[in-house]
Amino acid sequence: MWDTKQNGEFTPFSIFIWRVIQLIVWLIGAVILWFLFFCPRLGEILFWDILIPVAPILLVLGPGIWRNICPLATTNLLPRHLNLSKKAKLNFKQIGRLNLIGVILLYLIVPLRHAIFNNNGVATGYLIISMVLIGTIAGFFYEWKSVWCSGLCPIHPVEKLYGENVLLTVINAHCDSCMNCVTPCPDSTPNIKATSTIKTNSHKLAAILITGGLPGFIWGWFQVPDFHYVASFYQILKVFIWPFSGLAISFIIYNITERIIKNLKDKTSIQIYSKKLTAIFAALAVSCYYWYRIPSLFGYGYFKKDGVLINLQPKLHSWPFSLITILLVIFFFYWFVFRKANKKSWTIRPQFASKKILVSQKNMPD
Repeated sequence: MWDTKQNGEFTPFSIFIWRVIQLIVWLIGAVILWFLFFCPRLGEILFWDILIPVAPILLVLGPGIWRNICPLATTNLLPRHLNLSKKAKLNFKQIGRLNLIGVILLYLIVPLRHAIFNNNGVATGYLIISMVLIGTIAGFFYEWKSVWCSGLCPIHPVEKLYGENVLLTVINAHCDSCMNCVTPCPDSTPNIKATSTIKTNSHKLAAILITGGLPGFIWGWFQVPDFHYVASFYQILKVFIWPFSGLAISFIIYNITERIIKNLKDKTSIQIYSKKLTAIFAALAVSCYYWYRIPSLFGYGYFKKDGVLINLQPKLHSWPFSLITILLVIFFFYWFVFRKANKKSWTIRPQFASKKILVSQKNMPD
């Protein structure tokens, strides 16, 4: 499954295994989507209370696995796999704008979970379909992952924040050759992070918004209850006020700290402390998410009926879940802040297309 040839090409067997996994996950995604429309309550549980809570830890340990099996990516990249794409490339400014739009989409969509999506399976289904359509249409025109998977996707900024020091590197099960569609490639660049690409103002704003703003945004999101229906403008306002207020506070703290670091005289110290600052905020973000989400999954959340997978409150004391969350916080700070960088990328870069053409030409009979 993980084997590659020495020249960088992947063995047919390894690709076959990944194709099988992609198909299985795609079918699971299709079933969840079906439930969202025809059995909404079950669909909401499968999507919001099982799939989404697992995602952050997967993005921390092995984002390349998710990049390979994401059902949206499997669908969106079909035009490229079937050679139906025009394979157009984007410039740095266009990619930067897409990255910024992806961050904005994340910060706009997530608060609406409280007002719409958490308790409306059909609305969630339409949200997913709209993303599939946007990504697939883009796939008919643009090269590989440039528009959706490494651009507009609201999850991609979180991938770059959480995936800076991964455990697992896997083969790239989509790109059969590297076309340099995004530079630096998030899949193939060791220790990629949200702040790795600062080529334009859009890149820079996207990076500091996700790095500095996400911890406070997550904290603020968990201070708002779900509304089963929106009865007033105040409720809509409330679902945005708390997350955006938290975002603003952590964003300001991040930027003040970053300026202090940049005023240091030693360039080496600036690099070290800047990396540590990014790592600390990544640890804060994912720790904050699980600090609130794990108790709420089992009925111990601030809002007793929100986001519950199994209500264990009548049967168990809350201390085991408090212990789990504390241990996870310790783990995430070790993982991001104290663990030595291992120089791993999310996936193994396939051969560059130009090199692949030269190799094939060299092997042609005279």
